[in-house]
Amino acid sequence: MSNSNGDPDAPIHILYIDDDEGLALLMQKNLHQCGFSVEWAESGAAGLARLGGGGIDAIVLDHILADETGLDILPCIMAMPDHPPVIYATGSDDTSIAVAALKAGADDYMLKGISADYFDLLAAALEQALERARFRRETAQAQEVIRQQRDLAEMLLAEVNHRIANSLGLVGALIRMQSSMTTDQVAIDALHETQMRINAIASVHRRLYTNRQVGSVQVDEYLNSLLTELEASMRDDKRPHRIVLTAQAVNLATDKVITLGLIVSELVTNAFKYAYPDSVPGEIRVIVDQTEEALRVIVEDDGAGFDPSSPARGTGLGTRILTAMAASLKSDFAYDPGHDGTKATLVFSLHEGK
Repeated sequence: MSNSNGDPDAPIHILYIDDDEGLALLMQKNLHQCGFSVEWAESGAAGLARLGGGGIDAIVLDHILADETGLDILPCIMAMPDHPPVIYATGSDDTSIAVAALKAGADDYMLKGISADYFDLLAAALEQALERARFRRETAQAQEVIRQQRDLAEMLLAEVNHRIANSLGLVGALIRMQSSMTTDQVAIDALHETQMRINAIASVHRRLYTNRQVGSVQVDEYLNSLLTELEASMRDDKRPHRIVLTAQAVNLATDKVITLGLIVSELVTNAFKYAYPDSVPGEIRVIVDQTEEALRVIVEDDGAGFDPSSPARGTGLGTRILTAMAASLKSDFAYDPGHDGTKATLVFSLHEGK
């Protein structure tokens, strides 16, 4: 067993705090034979002063001192950073003293004596206390290493998310520039929708970066940000619609959030384009609620309605994206034929592998 400096060959330094000099001499003699070096402090103040100098591996603290008890000194020892373990010793068999000492932070409790057996038991108690203290130190050091590695990993992940968000933003800007140089309205609309899909993915990485989240995103905050940008992008005199979000605070894995964002973006975009006549304002509602096992997402409007079996009004890419994304979530996706307007409902498990 090594001392506080980690030297296995150096003696273990014990501080004995007691006002009985004779017992202190016996302590020094008997514990020396067990490989301990014992220093004596005749009062609590002297003991605390010696502790402040460092180099003490363990403490034996007597209960009855000249003007105080060990229970008065024990809290002061416990308040010291990296304090040594304390063995509390008393001649009283009052168990309430033992309980009070252990509650105050003592590692062990001993009934005082002057026999060889007492010193052997005390030496064993000191060895066990020192072993527990070593284990606590090593555990704390390991936890600190883990914490530092975790912080580094989170910092690197945040940087990755930042770079991804910036790269996707650059792609979106290039698409916007291409759109501005195109006169074909079909191509312009297709590029615009592509830009919005890219933005749905970029928004996840921006949220992961700004909130320093790892592996999950809060759905209500993400959708609020996404739908705010989507409304600002699509709303004009021809489509003066409003998006209303009602969502519970649910944390969802990043890959599922990206997929969900693409689905919601497609459904809301379709509602913006086709639900209401030109220049007629309408409301598009997005509702997210959670059951014990699943997340349900509803996108609905009060417009002209939609027949899933009818031919696609555009290229049909949006429908293929919806089908693929819903399948990747292993979700139930359906339109409500009884709704006055269009109502799409998506339900999927919150648990992996279900």
